[in-house]
Amino acid sequence: MSMGKIALVTGGSRGIGRAVVELLAGRGYRVMFTYLNNREQADEVVAAVAAAGGEARAMRADAADAGAAPGVVRSVIDAWGRIDVLVNNAGTHLPGVTIADTPAAEWDRIIRTNLYGPFHLVQAALVPMREHGSGNIVNISSNVTQRFPAGYGAYTVSKSALDTMTRILSKEEGPNGIRINAVAPGPIRTDMLAEALDGLDSEKARAFTASVPLRRAGEPVEIAEAVAFLISDAASYMTGQIVYVNGGGPGG
Repeated sequence: MSMGKIALVTGGSRGIGRAVVELLAGRGYRVMFTYLNNREQADEVVAAVAAAGGEARAMRADAADAGAAPGVVRSVIDAWGRIDVLVNNAGTHLPGVTIADTPAAEWDRIIRTNLYGPFHLVQAALVPMREHGSGNIVNISSNVTQRFPAGYGAYTVSKSALDTMTRILSKEEGPNGIRINAVAPGPIRTDMLAEALDGLDSEKARAFTASVPLRRAGEPVEIAEAVAFLISDAASYMTGQIVYVNGGGPGG
């Protein structure tokens, strides 16, 4: 159990983020999570956590908004006095579009959300974490950083940079008692995967899933379990790691 630790999860109203919120709350963490637009979904997560005996609060914040990060972290501190865990999960993509055809505004939106968002939140969260001499940050990366698939340029660039940031941060903040790791999911049953597969015909979509050695897409909770492990004392000597949770990796 977490002994009442405090976690902040971005993009917690659905998919992998929701699974992380519910799993951590179930293990005794008090969890603040951000969402972008869907208040109803966010309220559902808060209610589900409460029904299971946990505590979670939702806060509207855009991961791409550089100015929002200090206020988000301040809200966690105001609510519970400290922040022990930051999970940078919020992300966006533009599937099936070549770099040549990517509008500059879309490139900018994806990099701002997937890379700058975690950067600003990390800077804000490190201040109180350093004061306590402890903390855990987990960035949600992607299996694309091994595959470099055509049609996912901005997304892959953003996640590759996030991996680089994770590794450098781990060296910089290790002496401060703060561990920083990343989890890189393969195809997980989420809205984002559905959007990606929508761009393929059904035969190609089936072939993609079949190319995973475990012959299936993963479940959001399987990513949440990896996050929970990395922030636990069981992983106390792990930092700077990119942990692939990908069923062996899609061959496509």
